[in-house]
Amino acid sequence: MKKNLIISVITAAAVFSAGLVTAQSASVESLRGGQVDDYVGLQENWQQDKKRFNRNYRQQPPLIPHSIDQYQVDLKANQCLGCHDWSAAGDRNAPTLSMTHYLDREGNQLDRVAGTRWFCTQCHVPQADAPELVENEFDASK
Repeated sequence: MKKNLIISVITAAAVFSAGLVTAQSASVESLRGGQVDDYVGLQENWQQDKKRFNRNYRQQPPLIPHSIDQYQVDLKANQCLGCHDWSAAGDRNAPTLSMTHYLDREGNQLDRVAGTRWFCTQCHVPQADAPELVENEFDASK
């Protein structure tokens, strides 16, 4: 028991001190080597309410064409649904969620968004006109 407590305290101290070091740094080390220095400034490049970007591959989740900085998306609330739920999208002139967002794991149709699709930003991200953080050689099949 005492050994587990000591290990936990040492681990917590290491994680905390590593967090302080990374918080002070404005650059990010690429997984392929090298540094990306302007990572923090990328948020200034969000393309808010402008032309939507084309998708790069079949079945790519659509990008979000507006800022979501102040949106609450957690276990209790999802502000995205205020505009994009099937019941509100028509009035708000917003794209409606795909019907797949209303299917549970067994494929049963639900009247609300399925829990597996609740956190929008696990698939959808705000579109940004930003440089690539790492070299990208992806070539979509046509």
